Amino acid sequence: MSVFKQCGLLGVNRSTLYYRTKYVERSDIDLMNEIRDIWRRIPFYGYRRITKELQYLGFSVNRKRVQRLMRCMGIQAVYPKPRLSLGNKQHKIYPYLLRDLIVGKANQVWSVDITYLKVGSGYMYLVALIDLYSRYVIDWELSNTLETDNCVEMLNRAIKRFKPEIVNSDQGSQFTDEKWTAVLKDNGIDISMDGKGRCLDNIYVERFWRSLKYEDFYLNDYQTVPELREGVKRYIDFYNNRRWHQALGYKTPAVIFWEKQPVDLCTSPSDQTEPYGTCGQAMDKILVTSKAMLPTLLPTA
Repeated sequence: MSVFKQCGLLGVNRSTLYYRTKYVERSDIDLMNEIRDIWRRIPFYGYRRITKELQYLGFSVNRKRVQRLMRCMGIQAVYPKPRLSLGNKQHKIYPYLLRDLIVGKANQVWSVDITYLKVGSGYMYLVALIDLYSRYVIDWELSNTLETDNCVEMLNRAIKRFKPEIVNSDQGSQFTDEKWTAVLKDNGIDISMDGKGRCLDNIYVERFWRSLKYEDFYLNDYQTVPELREGVKRYIDFYNNRRWHQALGYKTPAVIFWEKQPVDLCTSPSDQTEPYGTCGQAMDKILVTSKAMLPTLLPTA
């Protein structure tokens, strides 16, 4: 029988009969091992940043080759998923008040948003209020539902300590609900809402979610709600008080929020490399190392 008929009877494509395995070059194997090591240490790096890291380490490689090898290895950067806020057509939508607004002080504008975090076999929902001027996380709440009551409880708790002029949110049903808007109106706070599908209107909260997930959540396998709650609490404390922000002139949000130092809000959110691993623990090591080196750096009396 002809090859054509044999392949037809066996249900095999004829091209597979002539296929010969293409062996991977030794240089590719070495490079793939290096890519794997970088990705394991910094899982939020994509092929562009991994290429930059390889070039820094002395490898002569371009991003197309790194992208091809990462595809062969079946690895990719850990990245945030789409937002989950859904609107309610029966709720009133408020205009966006931040266009061309100069934000020049703390507690002038707060932003609020919700994200989800997978824990064990389920999901938890995290809502947070952030001061737009300083990036300071005013308050947050973790819940296993998307009920408005959890958001209102957080808002009431925050307003007891501080009072903003404007609170900006997306058009999600939690923030168009009368329970939420009534608290703002009763306290004389203006309500601002992003345009539909405009994630950049709330960019600083989105940037905070990215930092939280890349720098802590994805690097820690939280299996229980208490573990997750403690992890979020630890990271937010680090984010507010110990994490340097390029957009804030390498100051912490707490310094800007409490001391009200000037900051240029036209600066884009920081896209610089951050200490990887659990950031609080990484910073502890840096501080301990710095203190240990201090005596050798100072001149003797």
